[in-house]
Amino acid sequence: MPSLLELQTDFAAALFGRPRGNLWPSVVDDRVSAPERFAVYQGSVVGNYCKALRAVYPVVERLVGERFFAHAAKAYACQVPSLHGDLNRYGAGFAAFLASFPGAAELAYLPDTARLEWAIESVFHASDAPPHNVEGLANADWAQLRFRLPRSCHLLASPWPVHRLWQLNQPGVEWDEAFDIDSGGVYLLVRRSGFEVELEPLEEGAYLLLTALAAGTALGEACERALADRPDFDVGAALQRHLLAGTFLLR
Repeated sequence: MPSLLELQTDFAAALFGRPRGNLWPSVVDDRVSAPERFAVYQGSVVGNYCKALRAVYPVVERLVGERFFAHAAKAYACQVPSLHGDLNRYGAGFAAFLASFPGAAELAYLPDTARLEWAIESVFHASDAPPHNVEGLANADWAQLRFRLPRSCHLLASPWPVHRLWQLNQPGVEWDEAFDIDSGGVYLLVRRSGFEVELEPLEEGAYLLLTALAAGTALGEACERALADRPDFDVGAALQRHLLAGTFLLR
């Protein structure tokens, strides 16, 4: 007779389409056969995973259609079981999965659209940032200060105008016939403001600055990096605006 650990391991493997052995002697078999009984449970679990993905990625589903999305979601669910009891945290790797999923190769912008939707989901559920004491920075050595982005802010860069694609696929929004997916990329700050998530396009200099700060780079060096690539960038105005807006906080 298998141990409890062996039984649990075999059950989980079979649940996601990777059977390791004969599980049926360990499944109750009365009026409903063991395979049928197991199939009901399997369908419920995988179905819940797919529902969780559908809730997070409505624009992706709208772009590919219900049938394709269901196929992709089921494949992802069978490959990537949830590691948390809260299904709101499920689906972080779906964008990377779509990048190599058969049938999605022609939609090169799809993974970045999924990354944007995950960023929106993440910042919406993120904890509030602590109050920022701007006055306490007056006498600090600014060049050596290190900052971080609060969880309610997320940076994203894409060679596609995914922010506009996302906006045009919101309920009740009329499609813009002039929209061109090949019109150029975008640097984005995804930020929660109250109970709303805002998509703020950034100039390249601001994106480079905020990315460096988020990585723990000292402020002076972060400014130098941004100016090296974008000499015309008004770093002072960007610092003032984003510091007052709470885009970054002291580490």
